[in-house]
Amino acid sequence: MFKNGRGELRQECGAYADWVRDFEEARERRAALGDPDWTRGARLPRALVRSVQRFQVGEDGDGGALLAKAARAGDPSYTRAARLFVAEEQNHARLLAGVLGAAGAGTLRSHWSDAVFVRLRRLLGLRLELLVLMIAEVVALRYYRALRDGAPDPLLAEVAGRILADEERHVPFHCRRLREGFARLPRPAVRLVTGGWRLLLVGAAWVVAADHSGALRRCGVTRRAFVRDTAGIGRGFARDVAGCR
Repeated sequence: MFKNGRGELRQECGAYADWVRDFEEARERRAALGDPDWTRGARLPRALVRSVQRFQVGEDGDGGALLAKAARAGDPSYTRAARLFVAEEQNHARLLAGVLGAAGAGTLRSHWSDAVFVRLRRLLGLRLELLVLMIAEVVALRYYRALRDGAPDPLLAEVAGRILADEERHVPFHCRRLREGFARLPRPAVRLVTGGWRLLLVGAAWVVAADHSGALRRCGVTRRAFVRDTAGIGRGFARDVAGCR
């Protein structure tokens, strides 16, 4: 449900109306839950501070390029759902900034890894942009699970759990769009694309595992385990895109 120009409530319709409702219901749950108690503070080792700062940069963006491509796809309900997705990502950046502030640390203005992903995505159409985005999303699933389950600070673990719950919904949202985008391609071509995507994912996972090794170690996760688990998540995603048609 949302308000039209006259302030009247009307039912969202379109192919992605279910996702619009899902995002809006999640927004209402977050509002009812409220923010974590920032006043209790956080005690984070330097390795975790640096790691969270880098992920915070990645979550903090206006999503303008993605939303413009979503609008050109011609489905207003998908565009609205994509806008709500971007708002959730921005909320993740806000939550991570809150944890850093509670630990007495600031945020970064930029980081090379985020710049690389952003530049790649902006060069591509919607389908390929979503594939690049999904590399970051799948890596994030394993990263936030590591923080939720192993972070030595309860505030960081709580925030990671909240973000992880959102990320677990984001993957099937993008997966549905990609299935539709590849629906007219021959199955071997789709498998070739998703196979190449899996190789890129493993490469990205190794880069993240090396760049965040200190933080992962603090959470009880080795670099090899991080890459292995991320690859496993990506395998399921690739099968969904290539096979569930």
